Amino acid sequence: MSLGCAKNLVDSEKMLGALGEAGFVVSGEPNGADVVIVNTCSFIQAAREESARVIEEMLRLKRKGRVKRVVVAGCLPQRFRDRILHEIPEIDAIAGAFRQEELPELMRRVVEKQAAAISAAQTYSVPQSVSADTARLRLTPSHYAYLRITEGCDNRCAYCAIPDIRGPLRSKPFEAALSEARELAADGARELILIGQDTTAYGMDLYGKSRLPELVRELAGIEGARWLRVLYTHPAHYSEEFIGLFGEVAKLLPYVDMPIQHASDRILAAMGRRVTKAQIESLISKLRGEIPGVALRTSIITGFPGETEEDFAELVEFLKAMRFDRLGAFTYSREEGTPAAEMPSQVPLEAARERLDALMRMQQEISRQANAAFIGKELEIVAEGVTEDGEIVARSYREAPDVDGVILVESKGPRKKLRHEAGEFFRVKIVRAGPYDCMAEPA
Repeated sequence: MSLGCAKNLVDSEKMLGALGEAGFVVSGEPNGADVVIVNTCSFIQAAREESARVIEEMLRLKRKGRVKRVVVAGCLPQRFRDRILHEIPEIDAIAGAFRQEELPELMRRVVEKQAAAISAAQTYSVPQSVSADTARLRLTPSHYAYLRITEGCDNRCAYCAIPDIRGPLRSKPFEAALSEARELAADGARELILIGQDTTAYGMDLYGKSRLPELVRELAGIEGARWLRVLYTHPAHYSEEFIGLFGEVAKLLPYVDMPIQHASDRILAAMGRRVTKAQIESLISKLRGEIPGVALRTSIITGFPGETEEDFAELVEFLKAMRFDRLGAFTYSREEGTPAAEMPSQVPLEAARERLDALMRMQQEISRQANAAFIGKELEIVAEGVTEDGEIVARSYREAPDVDGVILVESKGPRKKLRHEAGEFFRVKIVRAGPYDCMAEPA
């Protein structure tokens, strides 16, 4: 059971690959399983609540005899190992977020009822370097794959527990990243999606500078890779060279995922974001000016400690002016051990939720208008699947998997069947648009 972000998904794929190579039979169905592994997320309170729900669901199956053993792995035990053992004694074993290659031995001990509650200590110690993400049993559709290029983070934003869970920035060595990308492309991945806590910082720890532009250029030369998409970029780390890549590398999709978190300088400074509103505005203007058709995605936090109604109003006005194509918003989560948790003027959760709802209602109309601007235009899309009504579910360069909307492709006639397989690229014309999804017909 894989929970959380795409980075966690890569860990799950590594777990499954190691277990498969060790002779375990992997199933997506928990009923009847000897062991269920729940790979958890612990980034914010909502993620922990989801993890707790899934763990309890698996334990219910265990009580009914439909599951024999339940193992909890990943970020939740990495961060709260002792607490989990105390609060959920029914768990058969736990493992941290690292060294997935050690899981097969732990699973053998679990199956043989010899497992200690805590797995080998090494799974909790943060490695000094990034281990290879090879030999994965991929959970994504075959036509796209996540390429993790960094682990951990050095930004130390005041609200974020990731450095405490995942450690400092560690970049994957250049040749190792290329080798992994070739493996993924050979395995059928036509779209490579670069991920990390901060992809724009790739190489800073190993090489003293960002080598993201160089990496993208090399990835573009890999046979079989058709689309390159970069997620999790930080507005403080953009360079002229990186921006120039979008016009230089044809395979690099004009899609920018750049969380800004807020637009009040006072709140940005308190968050430790290392940029000002004016700098963000200037960067967005530059991106739109130099990357034709660029799709901009961001994320926002409402209710950060000290956020006043004036700060929120400033944020809303900024978002109205910037008109992001995609936007995700979250209420502030008070994470123990972070600087923000000890800040005065904590905003009541109810107020944070009200601000989030107001913000998302506003953004719905902005997103609808951004989508509507493509009505009548042709786009290249990749098929993802088919609905019960026979419509093809697809994505263009403007939609990243799982976080954005989709394009639904309709047949032109009542008897016409659409026959595009998942992973197939073809062109469509956008005919209708909503706030999240667009409707299209074959071009």
